[in-house]
Amino acid sequence: MPFIPHTPEDERGMLDRIGVDSIEALFSEIPDRLRAEVPETIPPALDEMALAAEMGRRADENIGAVCFAGAGAYDHHIPSAVWDLT
Repeated sequence: MPFIPHTPEDERGMLDRIGVDSIEALFSEIPDRLRAEVPETIPPALDEMALAAEMGRRADENIGAVCFAGAGAYDHHIPSAVWDLT
């Protein structure tokens, strides 16, 4: 059974709030070639080690791709001294 965190009413309220007609319109700038037709699946009943290996294998497929995950957070360096200043 999939986990669906939002009701249709929740989704409609969020879309109305940001002024977008649909989820499709929200992601319309993403080229079709980058979209997955169906969500990736993880085989059921994997132990922690097997799951880590599977996620590592999938991550290796992304080598060389630019990371835009994190809504503004990107790969960058924070000098270790910064953590001592806070």
